[in-house]
Amino acid sequence: MSKAEREREANIARNRALLEQLELKQAVQDLGFSAKPKPATSKAKPIQPTKRVKKEKAEVEPPRRQSARLRNVIDPSESPSKKRKREAEIEEQRAQEAEARIEAEERARIAKRPRHEDLDLKNLIDEEDASELPSLSTELQSIAQTSWSTNLPEDPELFVYDDSKKDERAVVDLRKRLKGLKIVSRAKVTQDRVYSAAYHPEPTKDLIFFGDKHGQLGVWDARATKEEAGDDDDAIEADENQEGGKYWRLQVHWPATSKSSISCIKFDPLDSHTVYTTSYDCTIRSLAFESGVSREIFSSEDILLCSMDFAPAGNELWISDASGGLTHLDLREDKSKAKWYQLSDQKIGCVSVNPTRSNFLLTASNNRSLKIWDVRKLGTMPSNISSTPSASSATPTLDFDFEVVKEFLDSPKGSGCLRGEWRHEKSASSAYWDPRGRSIVSTSYDDSIRLWDYPSSVFKSDEPFPSVRPFQRIRHNCQTGKWLTILRAQWSSNPEVYPHFTIGNMDHSLDIFSGKGELITKLADRSKITAVQAVTCTHPSIVERVASGNASGRCVLWAPTDD
Repeated sequence: MSKAEREREANIARNRALLEQLELKQAVQDLGFSAKPKPATSKAKPIQPTKRVKKEKAEVEPPRRQSARLRNVIDPSESPSKKRKREAEIEEQRAQEAEARIEAEERARIAKRPRHEDLDLKNLIDEEDASELPSLSTELQSIAQTSWSTNLPEDPELFVYDDSKKDERAVVDLRKRLKGLKIVSRAKVTQDRVYSAAYHPEPTKDLIFFGDKHGQLGVWDARATKEEAGDDDDAIEADENQEGGKYWRLQVHWPATSKSSISCIKFDPLDSHTVYTTSYDCTIRSLAFESGVSREIFSSEDILLCSMDFAPAGNELWISDASGGLTHLDLREDKSKAKWYQLSDQKIGCVSVNPTRSNFLLTASNNRSLKIWDVRKLGTMPSNISSTPSASSATPTLDFDFEVVKEFLDSPKGSGCLRGEWRHEKSASSAYWDPRGRSIVSTSYDDSIRLWDYPSSVFKSDEPFPSVRPFQRIRHNCQTGKWLTILRAQWSSNPEVYPHFTIGNMDHSLDIFSGKGELITKLADRSKITAVQAVTCTHPSIVERVASGNASGRCVLWAPTDD
C-alpha cells in the first residue's frame, strides 16, 4: 500500500473508534427521541364500496399475419393451376375478413351513438348488477303508489315581516333545527363525478337521485336497513366506514363518456312518479317509475342541454342550452311544436321558472348577465319563420335566432319582454327563484353569492323592474377549476319554512344561508369528509334533510342522529 492509502485506512479506523466511544445511538435513545418521526395520518377514511367496480377487459392481441412460405403451406413443386386456386382462396378469405372487420367497426360506431329508443330497466342496469333488478323495480313501483305534488305557497308574501325582530326569531328557530345535522349515511352512489342531484318528496324514505359525468343515474335509498340492503350476515358488526343504505346505478344516457354528463334532474311536479334528466348527449329522457321505461322526450342537434325547469302545472318545460338558446316544450302537444329562442350570444347555463308566476323566467349566462323575462311577450313574436332543418333524430323546432329576438325586443311589441338585467363581474353560473317566487339567489365566478327580493307590485306592471340591484352580496370561493362541479346555491323547495339555501364550500363543508344572507350553519366532519361537497339538495318537505355529492361519486346524507 502507498503512504496515502495507509493514512486513509488509519483515519477510517480512528473515526470508527471515536463514534463508538461517543455512543451516539445510545445517547439519542436515552433522551427519548424517536429515530425517525412517523408521518401524520388523516383521520378520515374513505367508505368501502360494497359493489364491484367494472374493470375494462384486457384486449386480446390479434394473431399476426405470417407469410405462406414461413408457414410451409406453399409446395415448391405445385402446378400453375393449383397456385391460381390457392391464390383465389386467399383473396376470398381476405375479402371475408375485411367485410367482418367493417361490420364490427360499424357496430362499435353505432354502440357509441346516443340512444333514442325506449329502454326498460333491464337495458339500463349493468350486467354485473342484474341480480338487483327486482329490488329496483319493487322500489320504484312502491313509490308510484302514492302521489306527492309540489306544495307551493298561495301567498307570495309569506315570511315577509315588517318587524326585523321577527326575521331574527325565524332565523334563530331555523338554526336550532339545522345546526345539529350529522352524517348519518355515506355511499359511492355513482362511479364518476356527481354533476346534479334531486331529492324525492317521499316522506317515509330518503330517496335521492344523483347524475354523474358519464350519464349514469344513481338512485340512493340512504336510510335503508340492513335487511332492505340485502345484508344477510348478522355476524358482521356495523362499521362506520362501510356504505350506508342501498343504491342502484342506471346508465340512462349513452355513451358512457363525458359526452353524456347528466346536467339536470327534475321530478314531475304533479305526482313525482317520473324523473327527467338532461344530458350533454343533447337529449332529455324521462323514466317512469310504474312502468320502468325510459323514453326520449326531446333531442337537439349537436347543442348541449345545460338546464331545465317545469312550470308549476307540470305541462310546460323550459330548456337552456350551450348556444344561448331557450326551448319551450309543451308536453301536451307534439314535439314538433317546440319553439327555440336564442336569448343570449353565449351559453345559458341555468333557467328557473317562477313557482307562483309561471310567466316569469330567470336565466344566467356566460356573458355575465342575469335576466328576468316575461315569456308572455315571447309568445307574441311573429311565427312566419320556417322550421330549421335538423337531423332525423333531433326534435324539429321553430327557431328564432339571436338577431330576430334582438329586433323583436327593440320593437314596440317586444317592450316589456325583458323585465330586468344585472351583469356580474364574471360568468353567472346559476340563478334560481325561491319557492315564493319573489327572491333570487345567484352564483358567479367572481366569487360572490348575490340576493334579490321583489315585492308583488313589480310583477303586476308591464314596465321593467325599477331596480335590479341585489340587496346582498356574500363573498364565497367559487373557483372550482376543471375537476370539480360548478358550485350552485340551491333554495330549499319547502314552502312551509323560512327561505334558505345550501351551497358547497371549497373547505370541504356545506353552508346553509337564510334568504337574507345570514349564515345559518356550516356542516362539516373532518373525520369523514376530505373532498368538496360540490352538489347539494334538500328534502322538499322535511327541513332536517340535506344531501351532497363530490367529484368521486361519493354522496352524503345529513340528518339528526336521533331520527
